Amino acid sequence: MTSDRFTLLAQQVVDLVQRRLPDRVKAAAAAVPVCYEPQPNADLVADGLEPDLLGLFVGHEHLGDLGDGESLPPQILLFIENIWDLAEGDEAVYRDEVRLTYLHELGHFLGWDEDEIARRGLE
Repeated sequence: MTSDRFTLLAQQVVDLVQRRLPDRVKAAAAAVPVCYEPQPNADLVADGLEPDLLGLFVGHEHLGDLGDGESLPPQILLFIENIWDLAEGDEAVYRDEVRLTYLHELGHFLGWDEDEIARRGLE
């Protein structure tokens, strides 16, 4: 499958997830862009992130303090080739992993820590 196909499938999944979110979460989700990258770039790996990372939230949290020196605007990164590798070529598994990874990173945007994300079943 090509990277364009990975991206298209991932966008479809994220769009569907966003439409199904509760209204109070839907507005927040619309405020954070989703970027589709093949894999973490060399700078992220050099900063200590695993090269097989599935997703990442960067920037300030929703309703977080904008004056905290954060240099990046909030965004969710989905590493689509890594998700495809994890899915072992199974499109249904890929779609499910995209959904779960997106929701996990959205949880970080909403200010939830790892325990809160796990409590909500988004790990």
